[in-house]
Amino acid sequence: MSKHSVLAWSTVVALGGFLFGFDTAVISGAEKSIQQYWNLSVFEHGLTISIALIGTVIGSLIGSQPSDRFGRKNTLYFVAIAYLLSSLGTALADNWYVFLMFRLLGGLGVGISSVVAPIYISEVSPANRRGRLVGLFQFNVVLGILISYLSNYLISQGGEASWRWMLGVQAFPSLIFLILIYFIPESPRWLILKQAAYDKALEILRIINPLNCEEELAAIKNSALKMDEHKEKSESLFSAQYKKPVMLAMLFAFFNQVSGINAIIYYAPRIFEMAGLGAHSSLLSTVGIGLINFIFTLIAINFIDKIGRRVLMLVGSFGLIAALFLVAYTFYSENYSGFAIPAYMMMFIAFFAFSQGAVIWVFISEIFPNSVRAKGQTLGSSTHWVMAAIIAFCFPYLAETFGGAVTFSFFGSMMVLQLLFVWRFMPETKGQSLEQIGTHLTMH
Repeated sequence: MSKHSVLAWSTVVALGGFLFGFDTAVISGAEKSIQQYWNLSVFEHGLTISIALIGTVIGSLIGSQPSDRFGRKNTLYFVAIAYLLSSLGTALADNWYVFLMFRLLGGLGVGISSVVAPIYISEVSPANRRGRLVGLFQFNVVLGILISYLSNYLISQGGEASWRWMLGVQAFPSLIFLILIYFIPESPRWLILKQAAYDKALEILRIINPLNCEEELAAIKNSALKMDEHKEKSESLFSAQYKKPVMLAMLFAFFNQVSGINAIIYYAPRIFEMAGLGAHSSLLSTVGIGLINFIFTLIAINFIDKIGRRVLMLVGSFGLIAALFLVAYTFYSENYSGFAIPAYMMMFIAFFAFSQGAVIWVFISEIFPNSVRAKGQTLGSSTHWVMAAIIAFCFPYLAETFGGAVTFSFFGSMMVLQLLFVWRFMPETKGQSLEQIGTHLTMH
């Protein structure tokens, strides 16, 4: 019973990840039609595409505040409503400014979702299954991207107004997400820390962990008491006691993006054309990247609780270094025969999905103590999105100015640094309760 209940709750919340992926990628199929429909200048077109990313950065920065004040569940209601209104608003918009406003709202939903959904799942998951369950969020992000590409392809046959349907179809999963949130409980840790609702929290803990629910309640209450004893320190995420989890979250998010992942996801057709492929072959290779990402994310979430977060990261770092330097060498030698670049790109995506892609939201959601978890998740998420924006905006300039060899050598060098970071500083968190992890990282 408990196993299925927790899986059901986690699956519902991971739907926020599906909408995250769908909302992020769906614009790719509509952007040319939108540019023509409103006769947008180059600047206006760039703003139209990037405004959701701006909303995502803002959402990730503010995500901890409603999560701590109103609860994880109530904040997820806001996320679902933001997705629903964004999809309907962009589909029905009769002027460009209204369209921008609703795309910004969708971005806010993505940013807040990247903070709240991993926190919620980590707080309702048993220690021995937490990696797999939080990994459902990333799996759904990748699934959302794939489904949006397929949806765009199918809807694109529908004539001039098809772009409105591409954006509007997201209203259906958004409405389902909004309805299903009603059936999940509030996070027991939030109930204890913020409401002192011990009886209500115990009922939920009894479903999650029937054998040790009393001990878990005592451990969470103990962490709440420690928070009260050091309230002034606990209120500041950047106090000395939290320096290790803060360092881990920021560096983890930083390395996630300087791998070049968003440059490759956003600009894959451009990279393939740089390597001499035609437009049709480039698009076909991009579909392959999406499928590899999906398959290896699925594999990773089945291994993350068995072999651990750190092992996935070590294996992935070696693979990323090899793939990126092979791409750089191919650009340097200008030997573009066959499908070398697409093959190395797919190798890169496979190792990324197996490591950073699957681990980031799990690891950041579990390394902070209960008292500052939402703030810590906000720090990690906002670092991730700010770096994503920087890399996405800089990549075309870097590729054009310095060429593929230098650009991909830079990404490869960053992954060498990531390997050193994982080897020297990253702790293993599999199989430990959130309270054990929090205590260990704030004491050392």
